[in-house]
Amino acid sequence: MITVDCADPRGLADWWATAIGGEVVQDFGEFVMLDAEPIMMGFQRVPEPLDGKNRVHIDFASQDRVTEVERLVGLGATVVAEHSAPGLTWNILEDPAGNVFCVR
Repeated sequence: MITVDCADPRGLADWWATAIGGEVVQDFGEFVMLDAEPIMMGFQRVPEPLDGKNRVHIDFASQDRVTEVERLVGLGATVVAEHSAPGLTWNILEDPAGNVFCVR
């Protein structure tokens, strides 16, 4: 399971459930669990805001990166950047709470 610190565990879990097709399976108020086979995500309430770049982030592979980025932006993600290396292009995005993730 990957756990994300946030101010609104249920709200962020619901956003990720829509974004990656999972479902919230446990809601303890301060901690919410999302099952999106094969990945589990946890969202735990913390009092402090995100300060700087998160140290761990998720990278998603997509058959159509451009369409997937557009879909995620439509759900409330923000595009931070697009990068390319020989044979690879990816976008860096932020979820509604400012957590960074990538789509390639």
